[in-house]
Amino acid sequence: MANEILKELMLGFPIFFLSATGILLVIIDALTGKNKVINYIFAIIILSLTIGSSGWILLNQYYNEANSLASYPITKGMLAYNGYAYIFDVIFGVAALLTIIAAREYNERAEFEYKEFYSLVVLATVGMMMIAHSADLLLMFIGIEFMSITFYVLAGYFRKKITSVEAALKYFLLGAFASGFLLYGIALIYGSTGTLTFQTISQKILAQDYNNLYLILGITLVFIGLSFKIAAFPFHQWAPDVYHGAPTVISGFLSTAGKAAAIFAFILIGKNIMFVAIRTLDSNHIITLQNILAVLSAATMLVGNITAIAQNNVKRMLAYSSVAHAGYMLMGIVANTPDGWAGASFYATVYVFMQIGSFAIVANLEGKEGEYLDFSHYSGLYKTRPFVSAMMVVFLLSLAGIPPFAGFFGKYYIFKSAINAGYLWLTIVGIVSSLISVYFYLRLLIYIYFREASEQTLHTGEPRAAGFTLLISAALTVLLGVFPSYLIELLLYLR
Repeated sequence: MANEILKELMLGFPIFFLSATGILLVIIDALTGKNKVINYIFAIIILSLTIGSSGWILLNQYYNEANSLASYPITKGMLAYNGYAYIFDVIFGVAALLTIIAAREYNERAEFEYKEFYSLVVLATVGMMMIAHSADLLLMFIGIEFMSITFYVLAGYFRKKITSVEAALKYFLLGAFASGFLLYGIALIYGSTGTLTFQTISQKILAQDYNNLYLILGITLVFIGLSFKIAAFPFHQWAPDVYHGAPTVISGFLSTAGKAAAIFAFILIGKNIMFVAIRTLDSNHIITLQNILAVLSAATMLVGNITAIAQNNVKRMLAYSSVAHAGYMLMGIVANTPDGWAGASFYATVYVFMQIGSFAIVANLEGKEGEYLDFSHYSGLYKTRPFVSAMMVVFLLSLAGIPPFAGFFGKYYIFKSAINAGYLWLTIVGIVSSLISVYFYLRLLIYIYFREASEQTLHTGEPRAAGFTLLISAALTVLLGVFPSYLIELLLYLR
């Protein structure tokens, strides 16, 4: 027993450590007075250690040892210790770290730097890691809600600005409504199978020991709740207003790490419930649900990109394009195959870096009162901000899916998985949608490089600490585009 406890403590170190130090960070908030530097440095240290420990466990394949354990004496099997979980631990940790670094000077410029900002970002990361390590529907729900509650607060972080308060209120009200769908769906799955553990649910389905109606309704409601979390059509209406009203660096965090966490929850439901039902029972009802997801994926891509064309505000353009990228990720879920799950995971990974980088640039250029957000404000930007302009080229071309950047290969893998799963029409919609997106991404680049600077053009200096966020995000966007096979093969191996 002692040996098994020690093994589980080692395997669960990243999430146990970040949970404990996250609580400690809250205590430090209360004890350090007005000193914000301590919280900032401590948050960076604990996130770096979490990323390092997750990567170390992954590289040393400790998840194989976890699979050999007869039991999990600490968590009773509610946490999973597999490679997929550790990969997403690293993704969430890096996203949080880049957000904190980019936010420091942004909050200082807005004269709204408070210590709880760093605690909230760390605790949101704990919620995401709970989702990644979920082996149980109840734990997955707790992780989603833990993450969501911190997001509600972060969206309203600029509490003296009406736009930020409005964003938080909209997000909270609609998020609570979506949580009802999610919880009721989990309750119906439990009523159908009599269990909440993914492994046992799969066994019940294989043994045909479940209530078919409750299972179908449960999966449907869970997918509705998760569709809200990733801002998929028709549950996307909140996203543009929330992303526009929230602090810009938080908009980047919400639209990337939060979306990646919800996509992983989709993968968990698909792998352990929907895919098992299709593979073993060939249920027409389940296949119909899969086709409905395909329609939602197509609509999400088209609605997001077409609406983004009409935007003259860079932040709202990125918000609507974020909706479209949720549709691309859903294609991997629709395929419902190992290739599809790996493709969705790869796309979520590269999307985190190119979108966080884009929002970090917007935050760096944004004025104290939220001005300088229109396309016209970026006219001739390359003359005064060459570094930021070059970084924006990398992120926008990647978001548009242009090689050799990572966004191209992200789309390639999900399109390939959709075709192999028999969804050629969905792939065609995805390609058309990508072509539409090229217009508004290149439009911004035209303003930056081919329009004359005006009196409204920004003339401030290059970013300081936020430059680190831009460099790391751009480097990963390029590296994952030049060497995509390493990550995709790892994802396929760990399935």
